Amino acid sequence: MTDNTLTKQIFIACRPETLFAFFTDPDKMIRWMGRQVLLETRIGGKFRIDLNGSDIAMGEYKELVPNERIVMTWGWERSKLVPPGSSTVEFKLAPQDDGTLLTLTHYDLPSAEEIASHAKGWTHFMGRLQTLAQGLGSGADSRPNGAMYDPAAN
Repeated sequence: MTDNTLTKQIFIACRPETLFAFFTDPDKMIRWMGRQVLLETRIGGKFRIDLNGSDIAMGEYKELVPNERIVMTWGWERSKLVPPGSSTVEFKLAPQDDGTLLTLTHYDLPSAEEIASHAKGWTHFMGRLQTLAQGLGSGADSRPNGAMYDPAAN
């Protein structure tokens, strides 16, 4: 039996209020993830994040607790293994020292390969979020194609 959950944590030197906006404001989200973002930030609202012109994440907001927690379903537009809505991502924002401890938990990934692929992608994007939320970056993604996920593997 394999654990189908991925958990990552990162400390970000900004207030939870500042960080929360990077998940709910399309203009801020696009700076750390995606080249085109559509967000309906309400319970039941849909989101669509075009990472690089071919990898498109889609899902629905399940829970929004201002400055504390965001829960959304997650999947990839043309994936058979991780289709839209087939997994869940939870972001917890906890005040810590002079900043925020961000804990990401990605549930219901179907295989060790998908966990590894998503871990690589989330590490990349959480680092970008940290840089931008701390006011240290401009938003240009240096990663080839901004890839988080390889749909060709599915």
